[in-house]
Amino acid sequence: MHCSISGEVPEEPVVSEKSGLLYEKRLIERHISDHGKCPITGEPLTMDDIVLVKTGKIVKPRTVQTASIPGMLGMFQNEWDGLMLSNFALEQQLHTARQELSHALYQHDAACRVIARLRKERDEARSLLAQAERQMPVLATAPATANASALSNGKRGAEDDDLGPPGKRIRSGISAAIITELTDCNAALSQHRKKRQIPSTLAPVDAVERYTQLSSHPLHKTSKPGIVSIDIHYSKDIIATGGVDSTAVIFNRTSGQILSTISGHSKKVTSVKFVAEGGFFLTGSADKTVRIWQGSEDGNYDCRHILKDHTAEVHAVTVHATNNYFVTASLDNTWCFYDLASGLCLSQVSDTSKSDNSKPEGYTSAAFHPDGLILGTGTSEAVVKIWDVKSQANVARFDGHVGAVTAISFSENGYFLATAAHDSVKLWDLRKLKNFRTLNLYESDTPTNSVEFDHSGCYLGVAGSDIRVFQVASVKAEWNCIKTLPDLSGTGRATCVKFGPDAKYVAVGSMDRNLRIFGLPGNEVQPE
Repeated sequence: MHCSISGEVPEEPVVSEKSGLLYEKRLIERHISDHGKCPITGEPLTMDDIVLVKTGKIVKPRTVQTASIPGMLGMFQNEWDGLMLSNFALEQQLHTARQELSHALYQHDAACRVIARLRKERDEARSLLAQAERQMPVLATAPATANASALSNGKRGAEDDDLGPPGKRIRSGISAAIITELTDCNAALSQHRKKRQIPSTLAPVDAVERYTQLSSHPLHKTSKPGIVSIDIHYSKDIIATGGVDSTAVIFNRTSGQILSTISGHSKKVTSVKFVAEGGFFLTGSADKTVRIWQGSEDGNYDCRHILKDHTAEVHAVTVHATNNYFVTASLDNTWCFYDLASGLCLSQVSDTSKSDNSKPEGYTSAAFHPDGLILGTGTSEAVVKIWDVKSQANVARFDGHVGAVTAISFSENGYFLATAAHDSVKLWDLRKLKNFRTLNLYESDTPTNSVEFDHSGCYLGVAGSDIRVFQVASVKAEWNCIKTLPDLSGTGRATCVKFGPDAKYVAVGSMDRNLRIFGLPGNEVQPE
């Protein structure tokens, strides 16, 4: 007996009193609740017309497919086909999801690039806006007749808009906020200097006495040989050189590789300086310009600003301890105080105290005091001048040299100043403003080209016809020469010297194109 609806043997059979047909109880109940009539005869039917048939428990017979091996194989084949179709559909969905993810990642990368470009444009716009705001008071007070006369000959008068009565550019000056920043930096560094101790990693004297040439690197062109300036980025241990060939080279001492060759100046690069923060790099040149460069992720340096405020060769660039400002000194007898971010000259200072103007005193060297409120400059007329940065006033003047002052260096202890000129190296006590020692190292026809304290203030390096390293002592004690390094360039002119981190090596530039590194083989410098 089979159900009239499903055609299968019912598990719970019932019979209709009206038609006498057999049904599966659950099926007929659902049909009556949905339609209210017999599914076969179409007569009205209710559950009261249904009679339950009592039967014994029976075992369902197997279906035809499972009753034989061929049927079971066919069933397994059908299930396998269904599984393969399902797996194919999943692979298709996975491929589509991967394509959508790749597209989303591409869109995200493009969006990041757009955001980076917009941020760069925003920062440049802010810098230009700040520069315009600083120049606005000057432009507002300029006479209208000046613009009319400047335009009467058909040329723009932009370069003369900010000229004062003597024909010099009017500067916005060092603001009170900047002076406060400089003063706070000075207070912090002075307090730290009182607690300063010699680092345990500093190269000891006996190690410096055994220094020898470790390597020589040809960085500049053979057609115009000569390295005239050096600087070292201490945290990264990379060296910058400025050459007669009008290029600056960034060199990785550890790997021995040139990281970047910077071109842009038209004459020799007289001064190079790293800025400890922000990836900035400064170059001054005999072409009367100063350039601000910024390093990028690919190792190249992009020129951010070209500064044309000087009218003669720029001989020195020095960075303030805040890493936000720097000073340039030129043979035009002025030094300029710049804001690093905007490249704006805030103040251009010339010494008006000189009575005899027949011999102009151009600046040949400059350096900030470690605390940042004092600036030292050397002139072509053998004079060393000390300036108060806040007031831009000349507060001290040291005479005694012969020839141009080629280099100037403040000790990290804040008390000593070393200056080099054609005749000798002089050491000055800034507390008493007097010369306490003169080092006559070379013949009268051999100038002293460079003098440099190391970062700890324990060693002093001097470059002339050779390179000499002195151990720093007190005012009354003797300053002993602990090592003399020969000038291996064959030119007889070592032009610049710089100590590496912890004085573990000495970098020397000469009038050939090679940078020479002196130290212990394998850098086996052990602390005392």
